[in-house]
Amino acid sequence: MRFGPIPVEDAEGAILAHATVAGQKRLRKAHRLTAEDVRELAAAGVAEVVAASLASDDVDENEAAARIAGALRHSGIEVKPASTGRVNLHAKTAGVFTVDKELIDSINQVDPTVTVATVAAFASVVAGQMVATVKIIPFAVPEAVVDWIVSITAGHTIFEVHPYRAWSVGIVQTVLPSVKQSVLDKTRRVTEARLARSGSRVSEERRTPHESGAVAQAISELSRDNDMVLVFGASAVCDPEDVIPAAIRESGGTVFRAGMPVDPGNLLILGERGGRPVLGAPGCARSPKENGFDWVLDRLIAGVPVTEDDIAGMGVGGLLMEIPTRPQPREPAEPARRAKVHAIVLAAGRSSRMGGPNKLLAGFGGKKLIRLVTERVQASRADGVVVVTGHQAERVREALAGTNVRFADNQDFASGLAGSLKAGIRALPADADGAMVVLGDMPGVGSADFDALITAFARAAGHSIVRATHAGKRGNPVILPRAVFPAVELLEGDVGARHLVEAGGVEVVDVEIGEGASIDVDTPDALALAGGVAAG
Repeated sequence: MRFGPIPVEDAEGAILAHATVAGQKRLRKAHRLTAEDVRELAAAGVAEVVAASLASDDVDENEAAARIAGALRHSGIEVKPASTGRVNLHAKTAGVFTVDKELIDSINQVDPTVTVATVAAFASVVAGQMVATVKIIPFAVPEAVVDWIVSITAGHTIFEVHPYRAWSVGIVQTVLPSVKQSVLDKTRRVTEARLARSGSRVSEERRTPHESGAVAQAISELSRDNDMVLVFGASAVCDPEDVIPAAIRESGGTVFRAGMPVDPGNLLILGERGGRPVLGAPGCARSPKENGFDWVLDRLIAGVPVTEDDIAGMGVGGLLMEIPTRPQPREPAEPARRAKVHAIVLAAGRSSRMGGPNKLLAGFGGKKLIRLVTERVQASRADGVVVVTGHQAERVREALAGTNVRFADNQDFASGLAGSLKAGIRALPADADGAMVVLGDMPGVGSADFDALITAFARAAGHSIVRATHAGKRGNPVILPRAVFPAVELLEGDVGARHLVEAGGVEVVDVEIGEGASIDVDTPDALALAGGVAAG
């Protein structure tokens, strides 16, 4: 592949490196120039373009990404179509992700133009979550590079999502005079919530004295009729012969490991009885926050074996967080803060495809469309709403009178979507962790749909892009995390959040919300089909 300036007369078939204007036509980056494009560029006075010319043995970026992704052996994973030299792979179901690191490293060492990235090994993932991506850096790569990567992956499973199985779980809680009933009740609720992500449930509970004999009897009874037994001690384990490990042995079971190099989670006990896992839960497992207990619990429920050696290897990356119960915390603990999501409702467009009327002022059940959408956003768990105006700004503001939203004006609304997105981001408060970008012309999205997206954003700790989908196809709204706000400022023209989603570098979580994710009212026919009445 040859890359650089090319005289326009020689540019037919070349791939543009940058967006270029030819008279009234705007040619996008990565567009392959046709003979007509070349004539229009010449007529517009363009003498040369920066482009890539492919050699006979080059493979186009999309084809290369698709071929490499297609050669990777995996299970529980869906491969998305190639776009902009990238193929994303998503989990088909909730479960635990495993990956062959050596094979990934081997691929990434072949040529820097080809990259494969994944989420962390043994990560707990949800259905629809992106778990891996294949990205071609330039517009094309030599076919020999593609062939070599395909050859080294042959016959090897490179990654998998091991689906959770719905297990019945028995729990034992030991009791001492110092332990309040409310603590035991909360522990059960937290455990039930922790198991819910895998569809598992607490089927039975025993509350016993903090004595090895009583605990051993409870383990024996619960292990007969359940897939797993969890034991929560009233007092922390301080020795491999303490009450909980002693009780597992006394019940006829085996203790494989007492302690793990993960903090919080140091005091976990891994054992079994009658082929059923028995876990002595560390004290931190009474909290819903991630800890070493989650790492072991999720793997077991997903059918991924956990051995003594596996636990011994968890030290790197095992320092998860500070906990306030240490006598001398290494750093002062800060209270956890809920991720704040503010909505940006885009209402600046000219409705050019409507042929005249402003679609946002169309009537839906006695309300203007923009008011209907905005009120649904306000009824959701969004922390605030910014409405971006532009075309017919005063009429849009009038339609929203009394809604108590913040307005941001995009005076450059005619240039496209990027300006509105920038105006919305700039208007957000400084503590906004995420921006839910809502199109003002989507009557099929309800408050519950917005809440589903916000919940997914919270589960991803506010670090992922969350996108609404319908039948597996991308749609709107989209939540952008604060980490991508600076990238918004680089957008130009009629480019919106989709560009940031497809650019890669940030994990994307897809949330199925139904057909509302793909219904907008850009045309008179679409408006009528959605049940709206055009504004006068």
